Amino acid sequence: MKTKLISFGLALGMAASVAIAKETPKPVQQHNSNAVWFENWTGLTNTSMIIQAPDGAVTTIFAKSGTPVFQLNGDQVQDGIYRYELSAATENTVKIVNKQNNGRGDASKDSLAEAYRLNGHFTVYRGVIVTPKDVKEE
Repeated sequence: MKTKLISFGLALGMAASVAIAKETPKPVQQHNSNAVWFENWTGLTNTSMIIQAPDGAVTTIFAKSGTPVFQLNGDQVQDGIYRYELSAATENTVKIVNKQNNGRGDASKDSLAEAYRLNGHFTVYRGVIVTPKDVKEE
């Protein structure tokens, strides 16, 4: 009886760990005075971060693994709202519906990595990244 209970407990624990591994990632935006990055990055790869500055200039950052980090460029910093779009591949897979783009020959696949997308913004005031509620006009 004790062996069955332990086996059941192990099976339940393994099932829970698989369920957690397949959960959708939930990255959290972080920043300091001159950089923006993300925490809770588990399970995301091949990440592209596209940042649009207040003047419309676009910067693209790619990270094969780990979080992309955007840093302000000292003398070219503009105050205002910077918008970003984050796109990454998760550990989850989805079935390829359109067989036209599934590869050829031995490289063909029935599934591909599920996409993860996140949009957001951050504010630059007096040349540093700030939390908007901290901005006070003098």
